[in-house]
Amino acid sequence: MTDVECNTEAVGASIRSRRGVLVTVAEVIDESADARSLVFNVPEDQRDRFSYRPGQFLTLRVPSKQTGSVARCYSLASSPHTDPAPKVTVKRTVDGYGSNWLCDNVEVGDTLEVLPPSGLFTPASLDADFLLWAAGSGITPVMSILKSVLSEGTGRVVLCYANRDERSVIFAGELRELAARYAGRLTVLHWLESIQGLPTRAQLTGFTQTVFAGTARFEAFVCGPAPFMAVIKDTLAEAGVPRERVHLEVFQSLSGDPFADDTTAVATDSDDNDAAAVQVDLDGASHRLRWPRQATLVDVLIRSGVDVPYSCKEGQCGSCAATVLRGDVDMATCDILEPEDLAAGVILGCQARPVSDDIHIEF
Repeated sequence: MTDVECNTEAVGASIRSRRGVLVTVAEVIDESADARSLVFNVPEDQRDRFSYRPGQFLTLRVPSKQTGSVARCYSLASSPHTDPAPKVTVKRTVDGYGSNWLCDNVEVGDTLEVLPPSGLFTPASLDADFLLWAAGSGITPVMSILKSVLSEGTGRVVLCYANRDERSVIFAGELRELAARYAGRLTVLHWLESIQGLPTRAQLTGFTQTVFAGTARFEAFVCGPAPFMAVIKDTLAEAGVPRERVHLEVFQSLSGDPFADDTTAVATDSDDNDAAAVQVDLDGASHRLRWPRQATLVDVLIRSGVDVPYSCKEGQCGSCAATVLRGDVDMATCDILEPEDLAAGVILGCQARPVSDDIHIEF
C-alpha cells in the first residue's frame, strides 16, 4: 500500500492512541532517486503484535500542521523470514504530504507511532511457483513475497517490474544480488517506459501465455497503480489464468481515523432478542457469540474481548476480511472486494451484519 490517507488526532500530544505503538527508526536507506526505506526497532513487549506475513503493511502516523496528523499505509518490503526488523519503503508522490514528509524529515533515532501489521495480499503457501507483477512503488509488498518464497519456499519466481526509467527502479541492487544467488529459481524482467514505452495488452498476454505454458502452479500477485493492475488482471484472464490464482493489492483512501481508540456504540445486551448465533474461528480458537442484527461483526467481537484484526472500520482496507462458511450476511460497503471474492463468501467484518440466524465465519 502506498500513501493512503486519513485524518487523525495530533501526533506528539500527551495522549496517544491505545492501538498505536511507538517504534524507533533504526535505519534510513536511500533506495532510489525518490524512495527511502525506514527500518524499525519494535519494543520487546510488542514483538508478538508485530509478527507479520509477506505482503502485509503498516499504518504510520505522520504529523501535520493542518490536521494534527495524517495516517499513511506503507507495505512492508522486508521479509519476516530473512530480515531481522520490519522495513517499509516510501516513494515520493506528487503533492503527497505523507510521503514527502517522511522522506524529508525522518532520521535514525526518531520515533513514529504505527499500527500493527495488516493486509491480505499474502500467499497461503510459499511452495508454489509465483508470477509477480509490480509497477513503481508496487514493488514493496512484492519484494517481501519474493524474498520469503526464495528463502522458505521451493518454487520458481518470475518478476515483471515496470518503471518510468532506470533511476526509478527501487531495490535495483538487491534484485541483482537475488537474481545471481537464485539463478535457477528467480527471473527478473524490467520494463522501462523510457526505453520500451508503455506495455501493450497484446505484449503482456503473449508473455503471460509463455510463462504459464506447461504449468498450472503459478500464483500471480499484482501491485501498482490502478490502471496497471486492471491491464494485468485482464491480461491474465485472457491467458487463461484461473481467477483464484490472481491476487491484487487494492489501494483505497481512508476517511476515518485508524489510530482512534474505539468508542463505537455497539448493540447492548438488550438487543440479543433480535440476534443471530455466530461461530467465529480466529487464530486457532473458536468463539460462539450472539450477533445483534444492528451491529457489525467487528463491533461484536470487540465488545466480547476478541482480538479481531481491523484497521479502518470503513470497508476500505481489507484488514478484517473473513469467509462465511455457513449462513448469510449483508454488507453496507464492499468496494475493495472483487465479485469473485464475494461469490466465494469473502466479507468485511467491519461492514457485515447478520441476515440468517445461524452463521459460521472464519478469519
